[in-house]
Amino acid sequence: MIDTLRADFNRRYSDAKYRELCRRLEERTGGPIPFRVAETPVFLPQQLVDQLLTAGEAMTQQLVGDAAYLQAAADTIPAAFRIPGVGAHPNFMTVDFGLVRGNDGALEPKLVELQAFPSLYGYQWVAGEAYRRCFDLDASLQTLLVESDAAYWALLRKVIVSDHAPETVVLMEVAPDRQKTLPDFRVHAQKLGIAVLDITEIKQQGRRLFYRRDGRQVPIERIYNRAIAEDVLRQSAQPGFTLTDALEVEWAGHPDWYFLISKFSLPYLRHPTALPAVFLDRWMRGEDRDRLPEDRERLVLKPLYSFAGKGIRFAPDDATLQAIPEAERGNYLLQERQEFAATVQTPYGPTQAEIRVLYVWPNRGKLTAVNTLVRLGRGQMMGVDHTHDQLWVGGSVGLIPLQMSEGEPHLRAPLS
Repeated sequence: MIDTLRADFNRRYSDAKYRELCRRLEERTGGPIPFRVAETPVFLPQQLVDQLLTAGEAMTQQLVGDAAYLQAAADTIPAAFRIPGVGAHPNFMTVDFGLVRGNDGALEPKLVELQAFPSLYGYQWVAGEAYRRCFDLDASLQTLLVESDAAYWALLRKVIVSDHAPETVVLMEVAPDRQKTLPDFRVHAQKLGIAVLDITEIKQQGRRLFYRRDGRQVPIERIYNRAIAEDVLRQSAQPGFTLTDALEVEWAGHPDWYFLISKFSLPYLRHPTALPAVFLDRWMRGEDRDRLPEDRERLVLKPLYSFAGKGIRFAPDDATLQAIPEAERGNYLLQERQEFAATVQTPYGPTQAEIRVLYVWPNRGKLTAVNTLVRLGRGQMMGVDHTHDQLWVGGSVGLIPLQMSEGEPHLRAPLS
């Protein structure tokens, strides 16, 4: 998105450097990367980054501060996932934006969705360093939104480990060894000294939880939750403990926030970057129709509680909508759809970038943006599941130039 840096990168790109990038990512994360890695980073202007951060924080604070909204969202949580000890705010927030061209031609962010759930904090840290090193990019091109690597991991340690011994803190997932996010889990384990566990490996004794480590039974004092309800149900996972019990354990990312701030939030948001959205059951009863365009080509149907773009339908026709059972229509949204601008020039044509802002929010701290995650694509769906057969698309990083020369960002010397 910064012409000078884009042209310089494309001119100096080589397949050998890309292969080295993939090799280094595998080396640093302890195994294969099970999703497509894009050939290029994205160069983000500071002004655009500021817009993204401000919008994401404003929408998060709006939802967290709205007691009526939170109650409405809480009412949707299935009984099997109503877990004690939710807390006043989420520990993690991710906010996804696409980019459109305004009337003046300038890029403007538009919200895709937001989720109070952890993202790839570990992997993105590794990826930022790998792109800069393997493509000989300048050290002044920063990926982090905090001042240093040390500050980044200090914040993550504060929100994930808190004041506990690392061996009493576990990252919990459903079948973590089969998840595409496994490289991220491994980085968290390396940097924080925590164990990565399948939800079935955690055992309950009374109100306490334990796991086996080096032949010992280790008490669990805090859980970094990466297990989503959809996976628990879809894989028929049987947790080794009762989720709804009043357990003597803390949560880093309480599971109920996955429901409390999610696509369910979209109809409630009132912000310039948020596209109008309506619950399907209300729309089919003739309510709130004035909030959406009449042209179906400009609509997208989204299930509320799915991950990685599962179940999304563009331009849904009457047959598609009628096929959804009446009792389930409250679990779907219709949302206005905009064509996002293709802003990244590649050898295969202009490519769209979806930018995710990653926030952390410690229990005794403030909401802080710490990193970005970028997905590149040339189709309707931007997730890494939809880009495996293309080039110069997939998971990437955002690089923000800190050096300026005559009003334009530039590269100095390669990263040593």
